[in-house]
Amino acid sequence: MLPVRLNVTVMLTGYLLVMGYLGLGLLILRRRPAKSWKPAQRLTPAPAGRGWPALVRQVVGTAIGGYLVLMAVVAGWYQGIAQLGGRFLLSAVTGTALLIGVVLPLFLLVSWMTSRRRR
Repeated sequence: MLPVRLNVTVMLTGYLLVMGYLGLGLLILRRRPAKSWKPAQRLTPAPAGRGWPALVRQVVGTAIGGYLVLMAVVAGWYQGIAQLGGRFLLSAVTGTALLIGVVLPLFLLVSWMTSRRRR
């Protein structure tokens, strides 16, 4: 198991790199502002259709995508850096899946309420 000091150093280094890149991006934008601004376009097409099927498809897609990203981070951190694998990794995968299964109906309800409010 890695010492706490090394874990904090890795975490702090990652944080400083991300914040440095964001700050550098703001500096570049400040020095060379865009002449013509146009609104951002969606990278993917809007979900086809309206109603419950489209909403369920979008909510489930968001939940699955979020789960996969979280599992990549958990596996990368605990298997690659902290050297904890096996039962711990299995517990992280199943526990997160259970949590998403419990929260998904609430997320669907809140998404539905938000979409109704916009109309």
